Amino acid sequence: MPVLHVDLDQFLASVEVLRRPELAGLPVVVGGRGDPTERGVVSTASYEARAFGVRSGMPLRTALKKCPEAVFLAVDLPVYEAASATVMDTLRAALWAGDPVDVEVLGWDEAFVGLRPGADPAHEHDPMAFAGQLRAEVLAATGLHCSVGVGDTTLQAKIATDFGKPRGVYRISDASWSAEMGDRPTRALWGVGAKVERRLADLGIRTVAQLAASDERVLAAEIGPTMGPYYHRLGRGVGNRVVDPTPWVPRAHGREETFQTDLDDEVEIEAAVRRITRRVVADIDAEGRPAWRVGLKVRDRAFQTVQRSRKLPAPTADPDELADAVVALLTKVERKRPVRLLGVRLEMVEPEGGYLR
Repeated sequence: MPVLHVDLDQFLASVEVLRRPELAGLPVVVGGRGDPTERGVVSTASYEARAFGVRSGMPLRTALKKCPEAVFLAVDLPVYEAASATVMDTLRAALWAGDPVDVEVLGWDEAFVGLRPGADPAHEHDPMAFAGQLRAEVLAATGLHCSVGVGDTTLQAKIATDFGKPRGVYRISDASWSAEMGDRPTRALWGVGAKVERRLADLGIRTVAQLAASDERVLAAEIGPTMGPYYHRLGRGVGNRVVDPTPWVPRAHGREETFQTDLDDEVEIEAAVRRITRRVVADIDAEGRPAWRVGLKVRDRAFQTVQRSRKLPAPTADPDELADAVVALLTKVERKRPVRLLGVRLEMVEPEGGYLR
């Protein structure tokens, strides 16, 4: 039975337009504190802003240069979390030809949806019709538009969504995989980034078809015994055929802060590390699990980034102990320039029963 991938179109920007209907049709950029003269990056840009070349992850100042007439808005996490929760509840409540579904949440704005085992085989489970039904139900519940990809595997469904954007439905199957994806670059595959694309290109593999036809043993030898065969499967469109509704449990929490003025004073840097650490401690307190490893990220004015981590003598959730441990990592960072960004990561002990996924 096919699986579906539901992806909210321009999620953050769409939520903001719902709050401010007068922004409909205008280029909207969500990021940072909403001030494009400050340091910060684009979290989401509306399609109108993307037409000017504005993209997620782009510095706000660059976005301003590309689209001076854009409306810049600050990130409002609680509002987006509430909208996301309504979307996911809507998906979980959906019935596919009268049968319940499982939902595998991937993030704020996307999830896989699949027929729950034990469905009545006498029912006609048309995936394209159900995709349209999901789009309509999400729109009715939230006012938000989404696109839906349909595939025989989660990989195919995830990729198909991009073909259907915006506000559309698209299907890729085992039968159509080669025709749809064969001539595309390996970067078009979900799970292949720029670094992997370069490594595959070094092996003479530049297209999905070439990856599918490659020698799995060569990939295992050159890329690794686990990841090599994994990328080979991606090239053939192989993926999960069942949606896993098991709630995702985080292994760590982290926070980063980009400073509007670079820090060059050791006392200020240490104070910032302690402040950020306490924010992360609040996050792990909400999980109810202590930290067993701490990590520090330092990025300087030249965008050189260094990361350090260490295991703690014993798990703890004490904010002072954790702050001291992260500050101690500062001594392991050779710093030649003022600091632009600091990040703190706390890895938590496993929950009872371990991680299910």
